[in-house]
Amino acid sequence: MTAALRLPFASLNVPNYRRYFAGQVVSLSGNWMQIVAEMWLILQLTNSGVAVGLTTALQFAPILLFGAYGGLLADRFDKRRLLMCTQVAMVGPSVALWALVATGSVEPWMVMALVFARGTVNALDNPTRQSFVIEMVGPDRVVNAVSLNSVIVHCARLVGPAVAGVVIATAGVGPCFLLNAVSFAAMLIALRRMEPAALDRPRPVPRERGALRAALRYVAHTPALAVPLAMMALVSTLGFNFQVLLPLLARFTFDGGPRTYALLASSMAVGSLIGALVSSARGRVSSQLLIGASAAFAGFSLLAAGLSSLTLVVIALALVGASAVTFAAGVNSTLQLEVEPAMRGRVMALYSVVFLGSTPIGGPLVGWLAQTAGPRSGLVLAAGAALLASLLAWWMGGRRQPGPAGRLARTW
Repeated sequence: MTAALRLPFASLNVPNYRRYFAGQVVSLSGNWMQIVAEMWLILQLTNSGVAVGLTTALQFAPILLFGAYGGLLADRFDKRRLLMCTQVAMVGPSVALWALVATGSVEPWMVMALVFARGTVNALDNPTRQSFVIEMVGPDRVVNAVSLNSVIVHCARLVGPAVAGVVIATAGVGPCFLLNAVSFAAMLIALRRMEPAALDRPRPVPRERGALRAALRYVAHTPALAVPLAMMALVSTLGFNFQVLLPLLARFTFDGGPRTYALLASSMAVGSLIGALVSSARGRVSSQLLIGASAAFAGFSLLAAGLSSLTLVVIALALVGASAVTFAAGVNSTLQLEVEPAMRGRVMALYSVVFLGSTPIGGPLVGWLAQTAGPRSGLVLAAGAALLASLLAWWMGGRRQPGPAGRLARTW
């Protein structure tokens, strides 16, 4: 029984990953505080769902534009040092937003410009983080570590919005930005204290022309990578837009304020946390799991769209969160295990592009749809996209075959 309880946390036995985990918990909680504060601030300044969608799009547009280059840099340079640089760079936009709010000079365009600046740093940071995981824990623990990363993200989604809701209600949005700036120190300390010799670092990729095109060709000719990426692209673009939907649901559907928004966001985070813990106990991921998780996400999103009670919607959103993180962590683990080490940074950058970089397309669309047809319509759109992704993957014949040493081996 004790061994079974320890299984979901196996990667924490690796000292470098344990340090990384602790730093991420603090830093990402601050990041989610900032996201909540940004969305609420822009809603206060504009009272527009389209503006909320546009702000979300600007946060992730740099990943769409520059994320692939971030992956290329991750393949060429030491990932630990790159992450230390990005943590320092992230402080600037947070401090600037705090100063603008504190002085009462903030305007919508200023918020959007600083959100874009933070997103530009994230275009390098995110693919580097994604591809750094396997260097810390190795291939045997990567499924567990990726799921634990989801635990970190969704713990942060639980703590960050909850704290942000209290801070905004009592002191305003400004302190959220300052607290996020301070939180980056935790990640810097964790990275600094790592033991570089214990990292399983691949040989750096030399500078050469056509490196990004080579990664695209590699993915296109590897169905075990191409199909999960295509599923993620569809679901993420039209389904994973809750940063846009949740403040609109809180404000316009339930006539609430920051506390209602924090309640909805925290509900999804609780469900996501449970889903991530369950996923972390698995040693492998199958194509059937990805198809089933996508279909479950569709069903629970449709359920949440049809409920009128805030209490029932909160419960339904927890189920949405659990199925969403199971799907996203499954795709991430699949890519980490199937990709060649020399291509890992670039392939995980493509994951970042379809997972986060698709938001500039889906965010404004969902914001417009929610404003014209009501926020619930965004949940219906998410359900349709996820159902279509699962049906297309099933039609392409996804099935699992046994693989050596617990690795994935599948034909699509």
